[in-house]
Amino acid sequence: MPAALILPLPLPDLRARYARLAAEVHQPAHEGSMPVWIGARRCGMAAPAARAALAGLDGVREDGTGLRIGDDLPAGAARNALLARVADTLRDAGCLRGWRGELLDVAAADGHRLGAIERAATRPLGLLTFAVHLNAWTPDNALWIARRALTKSTDPGLWDTLVGGLSGSCETLEDSLLRECGEEAGLDPPDLVCRSPLRTILRFQRQLAGEGMQVEDILVSTCVLAADARPENRDGEVMEIRHVPVATALAMLDAGEFTDEAAAVILEDMLYRAGGGLP
Repeated sequence: MPAALILPLPLPDLRARYARLAAEVHQPAHEGSMPVWIGARRCGMAAPAARAALAGLDGVREDGTGLRIGDDLPAGAARNALLARVADTLRDAGCLRGWRGELLDVAAADGHRLGAIERAATRPLGLLTFAVHLNAWTPDNALWIARRALTKSTDPGLWDTLVGGLSGSCETLEDSLLRECGEEAGLDPPDLVCRSPLRTILRFQRQLAGEGMQVEDILVSTCVLAADARPENRDGEVMEIRHVPVATALAMLDAGEFTDEAAAVILEDMLYRAGGGLP
């Protein structure tokens, strides 16, 4: 773990900032939402628009317990085919923001894998996703940050952690992070030897206007990159990468220049590195 920083703000201020953000991103589901069940396991919360779009779709029904998908289908190809039809139906009804062509695992509350679905369909159904981040520092305690491309469907142009992305279907969290490091920052495993293990810091559960619910576990690994490291984007999803002093990063946080996810990761890491322990 990197050495402790000397921050321009006292620990109580950092703790208060983090606590405010954590409270802001823990919200109830939209009025009219309904629990989602796949098989016999609860796994999400369908927004009203998603419920309306899926009414009458073969293999999907509502009862007193919620929206039930594939009651009689075991995990496997048939269930995944139904989940694909669910995603197509939501897209045709205008419930999705874009279409990523990426599959994410559908997980029950206990982490049990239930199947896979198009990434864009997770939020109308309030399905749990897993975001992996690399929060990277220089040896002299400057923070590496990346600015999201203007073509991104969410938070275009905002600043982010150096690396951040969702874990894909059938990927381990570690494999997801290593993939994202290569795609977003041009960092390969030999560049990441000074890296802490992934840890879960927070679950986002918030309403997204016109989409549904973001239910997302935020995981972070902290890394000190070599002094001569020059991260470079490879997938076109980042428009700028640079490093900034701690004071500059905090000013950018105050100005709302970071995504909420990045703000949570950065504040948690600063608090830990300043000697304040984990929130």
